[in-house]
Amino acid sequence: MSSNSFSYNEQSGGGEATELGQEATSTISPSGAFGLFSSDLKKNEDLKQMLESNKDSAKLDAMKRIVGMIAKGKNASELFPAVVKNVASKNIEIKKLVYVYLVRYAEEQQDLALLSISTFQRALKDPNQLIRASALRVLSSIRVPIIVPIMMLAIKEASADLSPYVRKNAAHAIQKLYSLDPEQKEMLIEVIEKLLKDKSTLVAGSVVMAFEEVCPDRIDLIHKNYRKLCNLLVDVEEWGQVVIIHMLTRYARTQFVSPWKEGDELEDNEKNFYESDDDQKEKTDKRKKPYTMDPDHRLLIRNTKPLLQSRNAAVVMAVAQLYWHISPKSEAGIISKSLVRLLRSNREVQYIVLQNIATMSIQRKGMFEPYLKSFYVRSTDPTMIKTLKLEILTNLANEANISTLLREFQTYVKSQDKQFAAATIQTIGRCATNIVEVTDTCLNGLVCLLSNRDEIVVAESVVVIKKLLQMQPVQHGEIIKHMAKLLDSITVPVARASILWLIGENCERVPKIAPDVLRKMAKSFTSEDDLVKLQILNLGAKLYLTNSKQTKLLTQYILNLGKYDQNYDIRDRTRFIRQLIVPNEKSGALSKYAKKIFLAQKPAPLLESPFKDRDHFQLGTLSHTLNIKATGYLELSNWPEVAPDPSVRNVEVIELAKEWTPAGKAKQENSAKKFYSESEEEEDSSDSSSDSESESGSESGEEGDSNEDSSEDSSSEQDSESGRESGLENKRTAKRNSKAKGKSGSEDEEKENEKSKTSDSSNAESSSIEDSSSDSESESESESESESRKVTQVSTPVFVPTKTHVLLHRMSGKGLAAHYFFPRQPCIFGDKMVSIQITLNNTTDQKIENIHIGEKKLPIGLKMHVFNPIDSLEPEGSITVSMGIDFCDSTQTASFQLCTKDDCFSVNIQPPVGELLLPVAMSEKDFKKEQGMLTGMNETSAVIIAAPQNFTPSVIFQKVVNIANVGAVPSGQDNIHRFAAKTVHSGSLMLVTVELKEGSTAQLIINTEKTVIGSVLLRELKPVLSQG
Repeated sequence: MSSNSFSYNEQSGGGEATELGQEATSTISPSGAFGLFSSDLKKNEDLKQMLESNKDSAKLDAMKRIVGMIAKGKNASELFPAVVKNVASKNIEIKKLVYVYLVRYAEEQQDLALLSISTFQRALKDPNQLIRASALRVLSSIRVPIIVPIMMLAIKEASADLSPYVRKNAAHAIQKLYSLDPEQKEMLIEVIEKLLKDKSTLVAGSVVMAFEEVCPDRIDLIHKNYRKLCNLLVDVEEWGQVVIIHMLTRYARTQFVSPWKEGDELEDNEKNFYESDDDQKEKTDKRKKPYTMDPDHRLLIRNTKPLLQSRNAAVVMAVAQLYWHISPKSEAGIISKSLVRLLRSNREVQYIVLQNIATMSIQRKGMFEPYLKSFYVRSTDPTMIKTLKLEILTNLANEANISTLLREFQTYVKSQDKQFAAATIQTIGRCATNIVEVTDTCLNGLVCLLSNRDEIVVAESVVVIKKLLQMQPVQHGEIIKHMAKLLDSITVPVARASILWLIGENCERVPKIAPDVLRKMAKSFTSEDDLVKLQILNLGAKLYLTNSKQTKLLTQYILNLGKYDQNYDIRDRTRFIRQLIVPNEKSGALSKYAKKIFLAQKPAPLLESPFKDRDHFQLGTLSHTLNIKATGYLELSNWPEVAPDPSVRNVEVIELAKEWTPAGKAKQENSAKKFYSESEEEEDSSDSSSDSESESGSESGEEGDSNEDSSEDSSSEQDSESGRESGLENKRTAKRNSKAKGKSGSEDEEKENEKSKTSDSSNAESSSIEDSSSDSESESESESESESRKVTQVSTPVFVPTKTHVLLHRMSGKGLAAHYFFPRQPCIFGDKMVSIQITLNNTTDQKIENIHIGEKKLPIGLKMHVFNPIDSLEPEGSITVSMGIDFCDSTQTASFQLCTKDDCFSVNIQPPVGELLLPVAMSEKDFKKEQGMLTGMNETSAVIIAAPQNFTPSVIFQKVVNIANVGAVPSGQDNIHRFAAKTVHSGSLMLVTVELKEGSTAQLIINTEKTVIGSVLLRELKPVLSQG
């Protein structure tokens, strides 16, 4: 019997065992301790063998099975090494599946994923654009902080790729990298700025999504690309359209004045109809003159209109919210037909669309009145859709259509969906409140519902009738009598409480019924709901004050019952009422006014739409749907009173104007080249060339603009070189403009200071240069530059560490040893270079000849000034030489070869971040002023915990200057220590503040434009200041 059952289990449960075996293979020992799973071990071995096969078909089959395992939630991590080997496969299908596998396990198996980084880096250079894009996608999906620099480099390279598909993936990778390391924000913004210039429709949506995630407040990046985005919008893929439209809606609300004034003017004109013609004309002229729609505003509205026909509901909804928020009210009506069309979609889409229509219909009823029948409830609609349609029908109700709607509502009340029937009764009540003509009709209809068999319908009717009777109680004594009889049958607490409240308020109009109702309630007091008990107490108090003869004893009996009730609210209410209405020695002054307090005239309730307060959220957003501010929600700003300068969007016009520059003028511009460093020229030219490459790669997809694009590309490339070299880039992009000018201006001033000793001559030179760039902006810049020059005067280093670093060990250098250190002096080879002293030692017993620098392997932008070759170095001899390296304000490694007559040795120098600075002498006032300008994302801080003896001024000073080449700033406060420096390459200020707090804590704050260097310096200073 047992053997039979075992064989049965083997046959029937084989499939399950196989799956379980695959899942458990990672925990089973190879020795096969569990015989049950041995076949599954073999099965995974088969997959490994198939992956190592020479046939692509076998590999492809194996990868399909592995991905299938992942899809079922099974663990396939043990196959990682076998899968990674196939990353280099030439078969694209295999590669795709390998990438899918690696994305899945990269974060879990970080150590194994790092083994394949070099493969992805090679794949980024692959001639096939799909492989380049897939490699970037996988690389950006590896959530390992250690590879952030590699990811950053890969994104930069991909952003300049000729393929728009690769550039699109670069934009997607930006968001992933930002979520992994927010400190990369500044560098990512530069890539976004570059990709925003891309003319490919494939890239546009993705880069705007990256912009919204990383820097949504940087509106200045959009100015120059606004018209291009408007024109590309129709051809962008659907989800890109949604993102772009939402971004442009926010942009329009900050850059254009409100178009809604037109409607207001018309209304005012109608009101002032009887004024004299002259007065009216003057007023209308005054009003109409200020507003004319900006052409760019009109461009956006015109170019989004065709998208109302989109098959994607999200696109239609996005365009609808754009029209709602930024178009003139007279033009917003066109969106209603498109939104009604979406009601044929599935219930999820209907829910969102109806929510937005409900908000719109409150403010502008006329938009949806022609489509009233589209909002009639169907029997197949879910409750949530029915409720929303009821809401819209209520908003659209007026004197003309109310009779039709009431007939519709009568049908809804009979619905089997009780929640919907109750909502319909509330709707009838709101209609009766809003439209006075039908109040009586609605009230009579609700009274008829009181005889309904369904208790929920009756209860809801009672609650609504109570609200309606508050408005005109005198006329409806019979209704109150009818409702009093219902107390015997209605059991819903809210309804019973409403009837008791009504009888109490109108007790003088029904003097015979009210005491009898109180008598019945006294009998059932102990078994009633708390809500009903409170109303019984109120009813007793009111009757005691108006009809004490009949109800005095009854009220006292109820008060005694309430005195010992389990609920403390009821006990409190009982004590309060007793003191107020029953006169005794302890009664206060309020007893005289008890009748006025209890029987005061109550204001009628205001029945409002639950969607009334949602209009402050942007339509179509999650916040609007939830009616609460969601994480990441960006509020729509109010319209500006005065429109900002529209010329910031005139990029193309300016470029065309610059193209026709006279030859003589070009020569003058070229003469200014000496003011700019070679590194800047190289960076600028590489940027412009990569831009033109990306643009030319995407031009083939655009039809009518190909000739214009090519001419603009060439002109922009030439202009970018000549314009930047000569300083004439004051009408370029907002961000680059300010940065480049600030840098070049300060660098020019420094060089002029070296050439001429007096500040007057340097001012004259700077003004002559800036005159050539024209406009009043340049004048203000010259003032700010001269101010910054005064502030950032380089001082002598306060401390020079004696620590040396090994450049070449004597064992590696065959007897030649080299050490280097940073003397912290301005470099004699160039203003932007860091001075480095190298000491060479000959540890052999033979002469070493022809010591020189060989091949240099420097990252892009880095420059090196080498020492002169040394003819010979005697045995046991030593010599010190000076070099200069421009590290471009980064801690990148400068690699080069140190050569002798016979050998070459690869060496490298990586600067500590503190050596990329020069100390600056400034006053406390200047420090605070500069610090105030470097807040927000230019500020990084950390809290330091250390023993009090480590927070003495001398200790803090010594620790800070040992790490960084900074100057001390005088401080008027004992608990605040300030240090200032500027970066060697760009001259950007670096402000360090150590503020001592209570106890053994201090706050370290660093303010600088160079946020990457600032964060690195913060990481180095924090542990040094914390330790003893």
